[in-house]
Amino acid sequence: MTDVAVLAERLIAWPSVTPASGPVFDELEAMLTPLGFEVERFVAGEEKVENLFAVRRGPPGSRHFAFAGHLDVVPPGEGWSATPFSPERRGELLYGRGAVDMKGAIAAMVAAVAEVPIDAGTISFIITGDEEGPAIHGTRALIDRIRARGDLPDLCLVGEPTSTVRLGDMIKIGRRGSVNIWLEVDGTQGHVAYPHLADNPIPKLVKMLEELGSIELDRGTEWFQASNLELTDLAVGNPATNVIPAKATARLSIRFNALHTGADLVQRVAEVAERHGGRALAMISGEAFLTPPGAFSALVADAIHAETGLTPELSTTGGTSDARFLKDLCPVIEFGLLNATMHKTDEAVALADLEVLARIYTRVARTALSHGSGATV
Repeated sequence: MTDVAVLAERLIAWPSVTPASGPVFDELEAMLTPLGFEVERFVAGEEKVENLFAVRRGPPGSRHFAFAGHLDVVPPGEGWSATPFSPERRGELLYGRGAVDMKGAIAAMVAAVAEVPIDAGTISFIITGDEEGPAIHGTRALIDRIRARGDLPDLCLVGEPTSTVRLGDMIKIGRRGSVNIWLEVDGTQGHVAYPHLADNPIPKLVKMLEELGSIELDRGTEWFQASNLELTDLAVGNPATNVIPAKATARLSIRFNALHTGADLVQRVAEVAERHGGRALAMISGEAFLTPPGAFSALVADAIHAETGLTPELSTTGGTSDARFLKDLCPVIEFGLLNATMHKTDEAVALADLEVLARIYTRVARTALSHGSGATV
């Protein structure tokens, strides 16, 4: 098999803090083209987010399996024991920003497809440079392009780091949705000694937040933990000690399961805000989704067990990922490396895990493509 660690080093070596573009995509294209992939790249949005769709076509009528992920990374931060974008092997580990989340997984995908014959079926890569950012002009723009091309996959695997203690102990079959809501209450500024001439917005906001905080959204479902509403910011911005402020604001974040939609939750919060003289402005980042346990999850679990001896837990925990968009194309599952060091200083991946992950991905792709046209997986 191709040396997956070398592939990972080549990707890590290019600084690609979100939104990513340019050299790191050049590197991935240089890996895929010799393997027979047709590569399309385009830039979207004012942030100039780069996206890549690469496809290697199998025989007419064959199944289409997609790997998906992102080449952008979070800022490295301070305190690294080595240069974040100079990959370094120390003992059994490979250090560098993106080693886990998720350049290592993309390297494993490339190594995997090199072991899958072209006549096995169609394989594609759906890769964005904006997963760690606003995610507005990344995977969503890719989905529009894929639909316009008519290259819809039958199944998709996202390489997010899902493992917790050992590689292969968990896969994600769904995610909770996410919505952020900004709350505002207007008042009338005035002197604290003359409150009858002013209108203090703070007590109204406090009562609003008290009511919102008392809401039990649900108690969870068979596959999802309970939805939760959290206060993430509270501000007045009043530098004066003797002035009643003109405005008070707060921000909420709701992570919700499949019992709700983002729009319904926004409406519910807006009604509470209006009762207390305020208003709500919202941004829905993604809806909850579930790929029900079945043939696809069993296929991935079998591949993991064959290489590790583990039977993975099927989970919907954690934050959001671009799977929240990709589920509109086809059934999607997430599986990747250990998540212990993602987004941290000295992010690192075990070299042995990279090799095992590549073999698992090879098994998944081969099996997913082997069912033939029209088969249900």
